[in-house]
Amino acid sequence: MDRIPPPETYVTDTARVFCDGDERGGDGHPRVWIQIDSSGFADCGYCDRRFVLAGSAADRRPAGQR
Repeated sequence: MDRIPPPETYVTDTARVFCDGDERGGDGHPRVWIQIDSSGFADCGYCDRRFVLAGSAADRRPAGQR
């Protein structure tokens, strides 16, 4: 059985980010602004990328990588 890969995750220092789905040079999607709330993360409604606020409860990186 094939598994669906997890969405891309980006850690950011700001609670307001944009996503246009175009990091790889493709067509992407319309630019949307995303606000990270108290949960510490937000997902893009177009491409499912997850944006995590650095240092928030949603930031699961090991302490040495923060």
